[in-house]
Amino acid sequence: MKKIIFVCHGNICRSPMAEFIFKDLIRRKGIENEFYIESAAVSTEEIGNSIYPPAKRCLNAHGIPFDKSKTARQITRADYDRFDLIICMDRMNLRWLRYIIPDDPQDKVHLMMSYAGIDRDVADPWYTGDFEASYRDITTACESFLNAQ
Repeated sequence: MKKIIFVCHGNICRSPMAEFIFKDLIRRKGIENEFYIESAAVSTEEIGNSIYPPAKRCLNAHGIPFDKSKTARQITRADYDRFDLIICMDRMNLRWLRYIIPDDPQDKVHLMMSYAGIDRDVADPWYTGDFEASYRDITTACESFLNAQ
């Protein structure tokens, strides 16, 4: 079983969107037993808070089921050993992650859009309000990742 954790700043927008988009993709392919998926934050700002309402609306609009009890948590050093891949939404997340997980000897840490062959960050809806752009980026990267498996 491949264990993946998606990471963003607060774990209320992009990383939970990625968690549930990916879970929906693997469910529809009938391979959900091949993966274990979570999401987390690099910051402590939103710990305990649920998914941001506009992110929930975006997931609902696309028919993506999500766990309504999902709350933000911070990634830990122990997660490096628990997960096969740590997928960050942007370069700033990578920088913050280095304070928590300083080394990556097993090459587990990657940028989300790299799976789609795109050298940029996942669009951040926190500042733009454009959750559709984030949804498109995340879906593209998740589909590309699955196609490469």
